Amino acid sequence: MSKLSPHQAASALQEALALHGRGQLAAAEKIYARILKSFPDQFDALHLSGLARLQSGKAGEALRLITAALKVAPRSADAHANLGLALGALKRPADALASFDHALALAPDHLEAQVNRGNVLLDLGRNDEALACFDRVLVREPRHLPARVNRGNALMALGRAEEAIGDYDAALALGPADAKALFNRANALFRLGRTTESLAGFDRLLALAPQHAEGAMTRGLALQALGRHPEALASYNQAIALRKDYADAHVNAALARLTLGDTGGFAEYEWRWKRAGIARASYDKPLWLGEYPLGRKTILLHAEQGLGDTIQFVRYAPLLARAGAKVVLEVQGELKALLGAVAGVTAVVARGEALPAFDVHCPLGSLPLALKTELGRVPAEIPYLRASEERVERWRPGLEALAGKRVGLAWAGNPSHINDRNRSIALARLAPLLSTPCVSCIGLQRDVRDADRDIHLKGPNFVNFGPEFVDFSDSSAVISHCDLVLSVDTAVAHLAAAMGRPTWILLPYWPDWRWGLSGETSPWYPQARLFRQTVDGDWDSVIAQVKAEIAVKLGS
Repeated sequence: MSKLSPHQAASALQEALALHGRGQLAAAEKIYARILKSFPDQFDALHLSGLARLQSGKAGEALRLITAALKVAPRSADAHANLGLALGALKRPADALASFDHALALAPDHLEAQVNRGNVLLDLGRNDEALACFDRVLVREPRHLPARVNRGNALMALGRAEEAIGDYDAALALGPADAKALFNRANALFRLGRTTESLAGFDRLLALAPQHAEGAMTRGLALQALGRHPEALASYNQAIALRKDYADAHVNAALARLTLGDTGGFAEYEWRWKRAGIARASYDKPLWLGEYPLGRKTILLHAEQGLGDTIQFVRYAPLLARAGAKVVLEVQGELKALLGAVAGVTAVVARGEALPAFDVHCPLGSLPLALKTELGRVPAEIPYLRASEERVERWRPGLEALAGKRVGLAWAGNPSHINDRNRSIALARLAPLLSTPCVSCIGLQRDVRDADRDIHLKGPNFVNFGPEFVDFSDSSAVISHCDLVLSVDTAVAHLAAAMGRPTWILLPYWPDWRWGLSGETSPWYPQARLFRQTVDGDWDSVIAQVKAEIAVKLGS
């Protein structure tokens, strides 16, 4: 191929630009390459070829070409801005931010650099700074759709969902079919507990964008929150049909199946290890999921989720020991002392401590699958946890000094849990229980939220020992002194029930899978009693029922 003349190169560049503008990236790239063979330092061909590679998903090649373009024209704000996009695609957010800053130093009014700078700041969790970026863009261009949507995203990241909806509404006024605005608005409504409106938002999104897998998956969460579990499962399966490797959809489908009593969900639950940001602990021994008898092998059972999950699934350790295995536990530090007394367990180590020798390993949450659990045959040899006598005696004087029957109380779980807004209860809402005559309410809440620090609730009938607990051995010791434990769906509920203590568990309208959808008992803890919301958000009627039942049970 003969070398292009400057005139031919200029004409070829215009042809490539036209193709590029129509989205014909491969054809445009071929022409850029022809130009660069004749003029290797042609800035526009280098820069635009890099941009085309970036748009084709070839961020590494884009970085090389745009870097070469900047050697030719180091003061090009556009090139610095596009270099930032390439760096961002390569998961180099700090370098991307520096490129956007360079672009803005050269061209302070470069709106796209400002928007993309805000996006990187969002990724870095610098949400206030990101919000300021989008504000600067919208001052200059109030109809800038991406800036409006991303401003809403920044507000969501700052926990200001109500304000975010205002931005999404403004974005939809500019672009009624904008999928990002529709999806994020529906998510914001879901976050605020406006679930019916959220579902309508997801329906609107999917009517306009039926291939939106994230919309189908999150629609399933809204349906589940509304108690429409079979429809939720169908929505998760729709998301999986759109994207077969969609791990979040598989995991939520697994939990929906388990909620509906389908133990086939345990196998699908193994998709949890493929979720973004989730990493299976690395061990140099094989993973065991029940494929063969363990014989005399040593198995490491390791905690992977919350404290309640560890307590629930450690029940399998004695079964493995009775089958001949030597069982070692690796658990959260708060549980190490307590779980050391589990039957059949040879050793317990806290996360981060040196591990003894072992032959195979299994996550605790995979044991129902490995041991082929059916809901009609859940191993429930309760009690399988016990308080140490030394801790029981340590707490005895203070607890025996309390008047009346002793009722342990845990009202809030992990605030980062997806369903925490529904499953935790504000302490003020429990005032009818705290004033029950002839009863001492004993707080088992180690971490107390700021909203619950109301001194007016701390009367003679209520004392919270939780902040004094060193670990769950203290929790178990205090629970052993209680005549009854009342708990929302949190680790305390698992602990009290696993100890075989009288335990009443208060469940939201959207319960976790392990409690099922109906009935006063669970196969996991058959001695515990379940009190369920029948109307979403209605704790008052549940609390009134519990108060009446306490009067009967404890004779107050």
